[in-house]
Amino acid sequence: MGVLRAALAVALLVLAACGEPAGAPPVGPETIRFASYDFPENQILVEVYAEAARRQGLPVTVQHGIGTREVVSPALQQGVVDVVVDYLGTALAFARPQFARPPAAPEGMHAVLTRTMGGRGVDVLTPSAAEDQNGFVVLEAVAREHRLRSLSDLAPVAPELVFGGPPECPDRPFCLRGLEEVYGLAFGKVISMPTRAATLEALLSGQIHVGMLETTDARLAVAPVVLLADDRGLQPRENVVPMVRAAVLDRWGEDLRRALDETSARLTTADLVELNRAVELEGRSPAEAAAGWWDAGD
Repeated sequence: MGVLRAALAVALLVLAACGEPAGAPPVGPETIRFASYDFPENQILVEVYAEAARRQGLPVTVQHGIGTREVVSPALQQGVVDVVVDYLGTALAFARPQFARPPAAPEGMHAVLTRTMGGRGVDVLTPSAAEDQNGFVVLEAVAREHRLRSLSDLAPVAPELVFGGPPECPDRPFCLRGLEEVYGLAFGKVISMPTRAATLEALLSGQIHVGMLETTDARLAVAPVVLLADDRGLQPRENVVPMVRAAVLDRWGEDLRRALDETSARLTTADLVELNRAVELEGRSPAEAAAGWWDAGD
């Protein structure tokens, strides 16, 4: 824990000193600072919401890939960043880790998250219908060999298999820890994967047998993989939801709230898949994909 606290302190100091990438002018008090987590889809989402604010005439800066929730959530609460785009179920689990019976419906989850974050100076805006959950995949050949259709089917063979997921996966309730607790899965080996692209490459090369990819990952439609059914309901509802510092909403008022709420109202899960496709398969940057999505709807 001491190492984590030290890393967090360093990250927050860096963010406070440079709200923009190297070479950019310092962020001033008249700028709305959007920040993303350290994986591509969240960077895309942040660009989508930031572009909405820009088109509303608001001054925006974007800082990408600043870290996991252990870094980003404190940065938001401490006023180092202003807007984060999160996922409802995971955000609630992180904010209230000891919650005995969290609601299952998005409306209830949103109500609890709103109360929790409101006490920390953060407003939770209306969630989008767009949703993305953790998904667990195997190669089609592995699925055929072991007759795998659902996560429950993995239990007898997991000790023979290698699992690959993001570095934080072993400690997350909806990743490896959840697979162990809900499905009783004990893999023979676990390998940390730096990116989702690396996870797919490791699957294709046989380095791992089971990998974590988001359910909206565009590569699921083109790679020879099977998304295993979450038959015991490990994953919560994961509607995309913007979280904004209350002081920033007070400062920019209805212009900012309207820009973010209108984005959430328009965004769909199918849109999210197509945005991921634009970046993952077509080589666009997150900013280019976001601008294209907005242009297509204008």
